[in-house]
Formats: sequence, structure tokens, C-alpha cells
Amino acid sequence: MGFAWLRTMGALLIVLDHCWALLVSHRSTILPPSWHVAPGYVGLMALFAMSGYQIQHSWSRDPSWWRFTARRLLRILPPLVLVVSVTVFVVGPLVTTWPQADYWTHVQTWRYLVGTSLVMLLQHRLPGVFDGNPYPYSANGSLWTLPMELLGYGLVLLFGVLIARGASRLVLFLLLGALVYADTALGATFESQGNVSVLSLPLGSTVSFLVPFVLGMVLHAHRDRIPFLPSVALGLFVVWLPLSQTPWNRYLLPVVAAYGAITMARHWPRRLGDAGAFVLGSYGISIWGFLVQQLIIMAGVRDPWVLAALSLPAAYLAGQLSWRFVEEPTLRLRRHLKPARAVRAQPVLSSVAEPLAVPIAPGRDAA
Repeated sequence: MGFAWLRTMGALLIVLDHCWALLVSHRSTILPPSWHVAPGYVGLMALFAMSGYQIQHSWSRDPSWWRFTARRLLRILPPLVLVVSVTVFVVGPLVTTWPQADYWTHVQTWRYLVGTSLVMLLQHRLPGVFDGNPYPYSANGSLWTLPMELLGYGLVLLFGVLIARGASRLVLFLLLGALVYADTALGATFESQGNVSVLSLPLGSTVSFLVPFVLGMVLHAHRDRIPFLPSVALGLFVVWLPLSQTPWNRYLLPVVAAYGAITMARHWPRRLGDAGAFVLGSYGISIWGFLVQQLIIMAGVRDPWVLAALSLPAAYLAGQLSWRFVEEPTLRLRRHLKPARAVRAQPVLSSVAEPLAVPIAPGRDAA
């Protein structure tokens, strides 16, 4: 249950950061720009690391490529298709500044519906939607990390098959090294996504977030040899703080976020383990939070603190509704994906692995 708690807190932390990114042109976080640190960015690194750890665990329990793929798509697509459909068919026609006929006949309306539902052809703009908001560049910018998450799933599958066919688990370190090298070369930060994009994916940010994802995979694959100690996690955090303003931040932050989050989750207090479904809505928070914030802003809110007071509970409620009425019912279909012989796994995880859609807002040139 520790993973569920941390994922929910991470999702809400990023919704909080978005209150400034959506309203203040020179801010992308609650902290002053001179600090060059965003709590939401740190939280997102931790979320990707936990995702890598949990998805690797899912593969290790049942290393079947088709069942793994079916589970991942069943987890990520139904809630996504719902929020995209509501955005196009309900929010769009209600708030667009375009004439209704123009909205419905413009190719971008249908490109948004189909492309975003397919994840890898993600779109940001809907004709006339939120054009009058301070941040008109995306109807639901939080969705931009979902293609990165899918790439992470692909890495788990690819390297899981390689290891199953006899490759050493050390091959994960080669993958990690290659990603760290690429991250250094591309140079993306929370303030800059880099200048190279593939489809709708900023390549620099994608590599940056896949580094902690693969770190999570490594930590799971070698969890029997790695001591997960809260004192070590705290020590890494203390070392990172003064170095967060230096080039070393690029290498230390993923390690601190990955080891710290996974250690916290594994040592989560038992007395907090009875929250149940109340902490299982992080995916819903992430895919609905940005859209909810844009609607609140459109209603006239221009103060980030007021936006936070209104949007945090609204995003949490949206996450709960998504979990109870969409995600939980569709996840019951997993009973049809059971292997012929159940694979016994160590009970290290106590929550459903959730996809990520909780970034710092995409760049103002997102299209």
C-alpha cells in the first residue's frame, strides 16, 4: 500500500505545481524560478521509478508477452479513452470559441480524439478550446507522459524476453548506462524539454524520465542484494540538496528519487495500510487534474493559491470516480488473463501498478 500512497501524493504534488505553470508565464512550479527545482519534477522522477519497479514485478510474476501486453493496455486505455471522449464530445463543444460547425468539421478535433486515444499519436490542441486561458497550448497537458510510460512498458517486455532467453540481468545496467549517456547528450531539464521531438514526444524529456524508470527495473531485478534502508535514502537526499544547483543534479536526482521512493514504499507504516481505495486513484488524478484546472481557470480564477484550493480536491475526487467506476471494473477482466500455472511471487507490492500522466506542464510550444 505504500506505493499507492506515494503515487497519490506525487500526483497531487504535480497538480499543485501546475497551478503556477498554468497561470504565471514565467513560472513552472510553486517554488521561485531562481531555485531551479520543482517539487513536481522530483515527484515525477519518483513516480517513473516506482512504475519501473512495479511493472518489472508484474512481468516477473507472469513472464508472458501477450498477457503482459494485455494487462498494460487494459490498465491504461479505458480511463484514457473516457477522458479523451469527454474532452472532445462534452468539454470541447461547451467551451470552444469556434462556431459549432467549424469545431465538428475541423480535422484537428478528430485527430485529437483518435491520436490521443492511441497514445503514441498524442495531440494537445482542440479547435478553440481554452484559447482564452493563460495557458492555451494544451487541453490536457498531463497526458504527455503516457507515451513515455508505454515506452517503459516496452523496455520491460523487451529485456524481460532477453533475460528469459538466457541473457544476464546485468544487461539492465547496459540499458541504464545508454540512457544516462543519451540524457547527458540531450540535456533536458524540467525547464527545457530539448529541441528534438519524435511524433509528439520530446526526446530529451523522454530519456530523462526513462532513466528513473529503468533504475526502478534494476532495483527490482536485484532487490535480493540491495539493502533498502531509510537511513541511506535520507543520506542521499541530504547529499543531493546542495548539489541540486549543479550539473551533478542530472545524475543524482534519478538515484535519489528512485531509491528514496521505493525504500519509503517498502517501509510504509502498517497502520496506514487500511486506506484501501482512497489511495488508489492516482491515475485518475493525473489524467483529469489538468483538464479540471483549465476549466476552473476558464471560470475566472487567476490566483494560483485559489486554483490550488479548488483543483486539488476536485482532482482527487475525479481520481476516486475514475478508480471506482472505470478502472476497478475493467481490471476485473484480468481474471481472464491468468496463466495456466500461477507464478508465486514475493509479496513486495500491495497496490496496482498505475500508469503515469502527471508531468510538469508541457512546453508552451506544444502542439
